[in-house]
Amino acid sequence: MKLYLIYGGKSAEHEVSIKSAHSILNIIYYEHYTVIPVYITREGKWLRGEDINQLDEVVSFEEMNDTNAKTPFNFIEMMEGESVAFPVLHGPNGEDGTVQGLFEVFDIPYVGAGVLASAIGMDKIISKSVFKEAGLPILPYKEVRLTDWKVDAAQVVDSLAAEFDYPMYVKPANLGSSVGISRVLDKDKLKEAVDLAFEYDHRVVVEKGVKAREIEVAVLGNEDIHTSVPGELVKNKPFYAYEDKYLNEEVFRQVPSDISPELTKKLRELAAQAFHAIDGSGVSRADFFLTEEGEIYLNEVNTFPGFTKTSMYPRVWAKTGLPYADLIEEVIQLGIRRHKDRLEISTRRNK
Repeated sequence: MKLYLIYGGKSAEHEVSIKSAHSILNIIYYEHYTVIPVYITREGKWLRGEDINQLDEVVSFEEMNDTNAKTPFNFIEMMEGESVAFPVLHGPNGEDGTVQGLFEVFDIPYVGAGVLASAIGMDKIISKSVFKEAGLPILPYKEVRLTDWKVDAAQVVDSLAAEFDYPMYVKPANLGSSVGISRVLDKDKLKEAVDLAFEYDHRVVVEKGVKAREIEVAVLGNEDIHTSVPGELVKNKPFYAYEDKYLNEEVFRQVPSDISPELTKKLRELAAQAFHAIDGSGVSRADFFLTEEGEIYLNEVNTFPGFTKTSMYPRVWAKTGLPYADLIEEVIQLGIRRHKDRLEISTRRNK
């Protein structure tokens, strides 16, 4: 089977995507697949690397984004023979349902969440609305639209200051990996934080801040859903930016999290409920806040979390009993099975 590993992309999370893809290339079961690396440049060009049939053919991390060693990719190639797409893409134009829709239109099996789940999970405002409707606990939040901000930014700032105590968290509606996010401690910095978030999206979400631990639970499956033991981001400061998490790797990941069996059970149940709420399939990671008083809040569901060896998603599954290489194989098979199920439904519908 040909496995098209698609990575890079136009998102601000480009670098994280390359790291995830390189980790996958170094652990995949090559006895089952010929892997074709497909690099999407920051400008959106699709470039094809050389076929990889065994581990010693994997290029270095630096060569992963070397455009000189690649040729333009013909998308039609994926429609020929027995093929599956593995989009290792984070953020907009990759994790938001756009590339998933492309695969659906051309009837190509692919790994990860479908169009709807990807779109909902990517958009912090829409996902919070869905979670609230599903009865899941979320923090109070407000949406800020670019049109309102341009008309009267001072009035919007006054409204937010009246609504929430400090700290507040200001985030682009569609992005991940802490890109464009600010922790605001006073009114003077609020406008600056919203301006920064608008550099990445035309909609911004402002959330009430809480003093809490950050607990994450991995989810795996289609109709049959499995959840992992919880892991925890142990921090020495209240907020870590993109560089801290992914480039400097200052965040310590404790697996499993030091919480009670009762809390563990509750978080795993909530993670499965959130997965159902967005019509999830394949993979996802549910991120929670746990306060000192024991209150739980669902922060977000990440429909394609980081996949490096040190990322939380593979680590919590390894602790749960599913090693990294087997995890990669399972997510591929889940994508293939979902495509087969959709074909059967389509066939029945068209009879």
